[in-house]
Amino acid sequence: MPFLNSFPLDEHGRCGLCRAGLTGFDAAFSFGSFEDELRELIHLLKYGRVRTLARPLGNLLALALPHTEQFDVVVPIPMHWLRRWRRGFNQAELLANEIGRRASVPVCRLVRRVKATGPQAGLTNAKRRANVAGAFRVVAPAAGKRILLVDDVLTTGATAAACAAALKRAGAKRVAVLTVARVDRRLYAPVRSTVEVQTIATSSERMENAGSRSIA
Repeated sequence: MPFLNSFPLDEHGRCGLCRAGLTGFDAAFSFGSFEDELRELIHLLKYGRVRTLARPLGNLLALALPHTEQFDVVVPIPMHWLRRWRRGFNQAELLANEIGRRASVPVCRLVRRVKATGPQAGLTNAKRRANVAGAFRVVAPAAGKRILLVDDVLTTGATAAACAAALKRAGAKRVAVLTVARVDRRLYAPVRSTVEVQTIATSSERMENAGSRSIA
């Protein structure tokens, strides 16, 4: 993807977040950009509860993962129990099961989300990191393991970084992130109004609540 902003990469091709050690993970792989049909498919899985989409989206995950990468365990980014109860499932876990099956790597819930965080949409990078600080706890042995974290979308990487940092503190040897899509926040985008930002920040919660009422 093009890199068009006022913060250049260093001589090793690293952005400011990587240079500051704020990524937490060692590598990140995504199939495509979070837009158009790919965005619609992910929303259908996530909010429309079309779980059968996990299989074709799992195919895209497999295409995004380099063949040279080797892992001991696949770990889905966990949801807080309340949000999982409202949705009925964790889309990251469905995707992790698909890539684990294809790569013949066991899937394990090594991490638990112990903090109910607010929506990340509309927050700055710093506020996203603060929002998920202390949100994850490692609940199974991770020492010496090469771990593949799986989620549907990578935006700023704050959630994945917090989860990866918890695994690294528990002794994980390497942590990589695999997502179906990635939001390209490096491109220039017009400044949104306060109303637009608030709409973005609450849209996912509205969809969750509407889905909860429909299955109650």
